[in-house]
Amino acid sequence: MAKIINETGIDMRANARSTGGSVFNDRAVGAGQLQMGISQNNIAYYAYNGSGVEAFKGKPIKNLRGVAVLYPETIQILARKDSGIKSISDMKGKRVYVGDIGSGTEQDVKNLFGAFGMSLDNLKAPIRGSAGSAGSAVGLLRDGQIDAMFYTVGIGASAITEAAQTAPINLVSIKPEKIKELHTKYPFYTELDIPGGTYPGMDKDTTAVTLKAMLVTSSKVSEDTVYQFMETVFSKKKKAFYNDIQNPNLKKYFTLDSALEGMSIPLHPGAVKFFKQHNISIKDSQMPPSS
Repeated sequence: MAKIINETGIDMRANARSTGGSVFNDRAVGAGQLQMGISQNNIAYYAYNGSGVEAFKGKPIKNLRGVAVLYPETIQILARKDSGIKSISDMKGKRVYVGDIGSGTEQDVKNLFGAFGMSLDNLKAPIRGSAGSAGSAVGLLRDGQIDAMFYTVGIGASAITEAAQTAPINLVSIKPEKIKELHTKYPFYTELDIPGGTYPGMDKDTTAVTLKAMLVTSSKVSEDTVYQFMETVFSKKKKAFYNDIQNPNLKKYFTLDSALEGMSIPLHPGAVKFFKQHNISIKDSQMPPSS
């Protein structure tokens, strides 16, 4: 997206930064260290409301604003075939990767366990660390050092594909009624099917819980800046957005009609202007608070 902005010739420059993820991005946007960032919609909700994860409890980021929802980031539950794990209930007494302490993944696991009347205390060992990088949880699962893991990532993730090519791994389904129960309590969780054949050796469709990756910005960024960014990337240069960005989930899932589905915080005024111009309806709950 930064490349698209910089090659367009408008009076705006963009630099892309690699960061630690949603919690860092939301805090950095709130503090003015970043002007825009990508965040899971649940983390943005926690950040804005000062709840959910330790980094935000009692410290709401009230200047955080939504720009657009991009694509699903699905909570993919992986288990070794020899672990006997067919559902979340089967994880009792097992070694399971649950995300780093205070991370969004950890909070998602706690919420999911709650729907099954469980807590992290029911595990033999909750495993911490990184999910998909070298020496990570995917590697531990592949090598048989853990029984299962939760990995929130776009469908078709290369780390899962590589692990499935060398180890007996299954995706674990969640029953739709449990997902409905979660959605009632936490509106940012929705149901999504992972098609059979997405990963090697996993031929059956899997029902999963999905979150959304979204763009966030600060209320301190001008209306014109956010509007110009959106009009460039999502309208005038939409073809480049779909074809030049190496993320197949964007081309598969992003449309302007779906760009507010799962929007979990108030929109930026520049985003409101953009969506109204493109005849996209905005819920009252998504409108910026009056100053």
